[in-house]
Amino acid sequence: MSEDLGTPVLDDHLHLDPDHGRGIEAVKDFARSGGTHLLVVNKPSWLLGVEPETGEEFRPVFETTIDVVSRADEVLDGRAWPVLGVHPGLVSKLVDDRGYAPEEARDLMQAGLDLAAEYVDAGEVVALKTGRPHYDTTDAVWEASNAVLRHGLALGAERGCAVQLHTEASEDLTEIAEWAEDAGLDPLKVVKHYAAGELAGPTPSVMSEKDRLERAAERGEPFLMETDFVDDPDRPGAVMGPKTVPRRVRWMREEGYDDAVRTAHVETPKRVYGLDTEETWDR
Repeated sequence: MSEDLGTPVLDDHLHLDPDHGRGIEAVKDFARSGGTHLLVVNKPSWLLGVEPETGEEFRPVFETTIDVVSRADEVLDGRAWPVLGVHPGLVSKLVDDRGYAPEEARDLMQAGLDLAAEYVDAGEVVALKTGRPHYDTTDAVWEASNAVLRHGLALGAERGCAVQLHTEASEDLTEIAEWAEDAGLDPLKVVKHYAAGELAGPTPSVMSEKDRLERAAERGEPFLMETDFVDDPDRPGAVMGPKTVPRRVRWMREEGYDDAVRTAHVETPKRVYGLDTEETWDR
């Protein structure tokens, strides 16, 4: 029996690994706790055993995610949607481990994003995923990574779809918001995954820790909630477990943050992704 929290409950960013992790069992935990909707982001390619040399060779990574999302749909009282892209940490795998030049890594990662964009064109995917390393790199790698990020923004702009970002920890990403505007993409549709409670520039997808959520709720601005659950059997519960967002929604309602709950789970998903979590919620 799934708990009814009186609202749609969306986890904006988590991973599901049906072959090596908990997969649909994690979705069942989410649903039983009151979760209704998921945005499922493909795991980094290397964690699925894929070492691509061409953009086309990212396809098994993307197909794995699309398949598990279709199975998650059968479990949820709402819906699950895929988010596809290339994890920015791949640049270091290519340069440091496989001997690629930063420019070669850039071209391969952009080709992977091009393939992800084809799934958007086909109506199978609601957003793209890109970004840049959250750790120190060489200037050449940083430049290449920013080129990949800007390519992802351009692809999103061409399709009118949202773009999720994995970046360094920051409360000011106005530069990236300006890049989005330059490309023709509304910065509202650029989502900073793993965000703190405040962010200038893109829309924050806030990690579901109470202090971060309080800051986001009190700002009164658009935000989303996430766990970044990684579905790795060697790291159970990492980064946060799949029950976390529903539990935090219950807590937020107890604390009187009803407006913020509606912002994060109804209004912002509609504005950012064009997703109606109320119409797709079968109570």
